[in-house]
Amino acid sequence: MKILVINGPNLNMLGIREPDIYGKETYESLVEKLHSYCKEKGVEVKTYQSNHEGDIVDTIQSAYKRFDGIVINPGAYTHTSIAILDALKAVGLPAVEVHISDVDSREPFRQISYVGLYCFKTIKGHGTNGYFEAIDALLNTNGESKC
Repeated sequence: MKILVINGPNLNMLGIREPDIYGKETYESLVEKLHSYCKEKGVEVKTYQSNHEGDIVDTIQSAYKRFDGIVINPGAYTHTSIAILDALKAVGLPAVEVHISDVDSREPFRQISYVGLYCFKTIKGHGTNGYFEAIDALLNTNGESKC
């Protein structure tokens, strides 16, 4: 199985940005752990991070017929981007939404997720371990879209 892990704006600042909310683990450490975890599971993984909405849309579109599933933490675009939602719908790949923090216990605007309207599962508040849960959820789909 081939999985694309997409991270949106400010996730490259993990370990620096509000460590009381997002933890002290760096983005580089997360990526290293993702590659290690996927290797153990026999999964090919590509990680991608961008602070630019259009680049994220382009990356989702490029996943068409190249990947079996997407794990996405769209960051702040979760609450604003219909373009990312539409890109996910266009490629039709099974997708899992991940949030490091428990967005339901934060500001009201963070409780709106356009991306979640497409994803078959959303994992919130499990720290960076949520990414591993998302990978496992995709592995359990056997490549079939649950969206």
